[in-house]
Order: sequence, then C-alpha cells, then structure tokens
Amino acid sequence: MKTVAILATLDTKADEADFMRQEITRLGGKALIIDISVVGESLLKADIPKEEVIEAGGSTLTELLNKPSREKASPVIVKGATKVLVDLQIAGTVHAVVTLGGTQGTSTCAPILQALPYGFPKVMLSTAASGDTSPFVGIKDITMMFAVSDILGLNVFSRKILANAAASAWGMAQVEQCITKSTAKGVIGMSNLGVLTKGAMHAINLFEEAGYEVITFHAIGAGGDAMEQMMKEGIITAVFDYAMGEIADGCFDALRAAGPERLTTAGKLGLPQVICPGGSEHLGLLVNEPNKIPAGWEDHLITWHTPHVFVPRLNAEEQAKVANAIGERLQGTNDKTAFLMPLKGVSSYSAEGGELYAPELDTVYWTALQKALPASIEIESFDLTAEDPAFVEHAVNKLIGMIEA
Repeated sequence: MKTVAILATLDTKADEADFMRQEITRLGGKALIIDISVVGESLLKADIPKEEVIEAGGSTLTELLNKPSREKASPVIVKGATKVLVDLQIAGTVHAVVTLGGTQGTSTCAPILQALPYGFPKVMLSTAASGDTSPFVGIKDITMMFAVSDILGLNVFSRKILANAAASAWGMAQVEQCITKSTAKGVIGMSNLGVLTKGAMHAINLFEEAGYEVITFHAIGAGGDAMEQMMKEGIITAVFDYAMGEIADGCFDALRAAGPERLTTAGKLGLPQVICPGGSEHLGLLVNEPNKIPAGWEDHLITWHTPHVFVPRLNAEEQAKVANAIGERLQGTNDKTAFLMPLKGVSSYSAEGGELYAPELDTVYWTALQKALPASIEIESFDLTAEDPAFVEHAVNKLIGMIEA
C-alpha cells in the first residue's frame, strides 16, 4: 500500500484535506496528513500535528503564538515540515506528497517540495498555478495544478479538482521506475543549446554506443542549475559541459543566466568532466518590442534567435569578462577536468557562414580564456567548430577515458 503525504493548513483547509484523504483511501492507498498551520484550531486530527512540525523547525507552538506573525512562523514551518517530510521519504514510509493552498500556502510548500529528491512525486494544487510558477517550481520536478476556484470549501467543482490532485499523487506513487538505478555503465550529464544540437545528438549516440546514458539539459539557467543539483544527488556520474551560455548571460543579467553554483559542482565532487565554452560568445537578451535592437548594442554583430530574443556577439572586452567568470568558477577543480576549445567557432552562430562569424573575436576570446583558466585542469584547442564531428568525438572519448581510467 502506497502512502501519500498531504500538507495542509488544517485551520483553513481541513475539509479539503480530509476529502483528499478519503479519495486516496478509496483508491486503495493510505494518506498521512501533516498540519502546517499555526494559529487556528481544527476538528480534523492530523497524523503529524503542527506541534510536531514546529518542534522539528526548532521552536514551540507557545513561542509562535506569542505575538504571532507570518514572518516569524513561516521559516519555522518550512524548516520543520521539510525535516519531517524528508525523513519520511528517506525511511520509505511515504511515496508521494500533495499540497494545497493559495499564494501563502504555495509559498510555504514550495521550498519544502524543492528539498525532496528528483523522482519523488510532488503535486501542488494552487490558486497561483496559472501565472509565473518559476519561483515555486525552481529546478525540481514539481507538478503544479491550477485550482481555478479558491480552495475554500467543498462544492460540485472543488471536489473534482481535489480528487484529481489526490489521484495524481497516488498514481505517481505506483510507478516503480527509479532514477538512481540505471543499468548503464554510468550517467553523463550534458548541457546543450539550440546552436549546438547537431553536435549534442552526435555525442549522445557515441555515449550510448559505449554503454552510457545521457541526461541532456537545456542550458538556459534552470537547466544548468538542475544539472549541478543532480550531481549532488548522485544521479550524474560524469559531465560533458558542452554549453556555457549560462555563464555569459550571468555576466550581463541576460536571459540564460544560471546561479552561482553553475560550473562548480563537478570540481568539488571530483567528477570527471569535459568542458566546452559552447554558446558563450553571444548573449540571449529578451526584448519587449520584437526585432528592435535594445539601446547600447547597436555597434555589435547581431542576430535574432526569435523576434523577442536578441542575440549580440560579445566584443573583446565583454568576452574577457566571460572568460574570467569561467576561470573563477573552475578554481579548485582537479585533474579529472579537461577544457576543450574549438577555435573555429563555439556555436553554429560563430562558425563560418553563421550570423556572428568573427574569427578575430574567436582569437581574442581564446587568449583571454588561456589567461583565466586554472593550471589544475587540462587545456586543449582544435582548429574545428564546436559541432564538428571530430571535435565531438574527441570530447566524448576524452570523457570516457577519464571515467574508465
């Protein structure tokens, strides 16, 4: 029998949580209700009461009720519920989680679900699910469902929506597929951009022929950050970091910017990694008015990825800034890291015939990179483009050699 945890503020959502519990039981599962409220009381008895959640968060109900405020209570509830739920997940006593709430409940539950590992079923029924959900989902596999109506009382509409959310979590809990049990020789994490896809497809085929699985990440911020997180969780065992556009965009607060851990985790963990600065010679800038060059970029070599995504080629000074950022993030890496530079273009945009072709800038970029990269890593250059089959084959063989050494 699979157990689904229900996270709810029982002082305001008791009827809804109890209805979801009944639905899960009717389907043949078991529900475990965790109360994440503070001030109000409820006639519904939680399996894990708020007192236990608050204690796990390092406080007491008495302390939180002394001049109660959301600012004081929220961090305690998040910390406590996270500890409770993660402990249950590790022990194998819960197999999925479903939450329900408005903007406050969603904001409270989001970091709790984000703390759970990839693959563990996470369903969030929310009145905020029709807008920008990126702050709530982050880089985790959270399934958000729009409640449409407010989650306040049972009626002919809300019962169906609540039942669907409960059934979704219960159904996911039945799945036996497991991320951490790959039958391959290893799992390669690979970053990619659209301007590198031909090379990425060739790399995937080569890795698979050699007995490896490849998880590819669209390197537009959340993708690269998710790859770093999967290294920490032990899902990824080696890295082909083929796309560095997230580092370039991070230097200029552009569209594809990743977080501060990007390009740092493999070195810290000692994972074998091969790096190519793919797509880092240009930026992706989101513009409100389609096909209008934003101020300050008129003197750059440019193209358009879409009518709303402006792509300027970086000049010499800007490329040096990116090179320094890459070098800084690679400080402390070990001898299991190789940096491969395709001198004839680091993306299809800057290869000969591409809209951003500028060989003189390629030379300047390579000079800056050689100055910035740490001496602890192996550095190679090739008179090839990033998507050239010969370059990709060398990168793949290099990484496999590191893994199997």
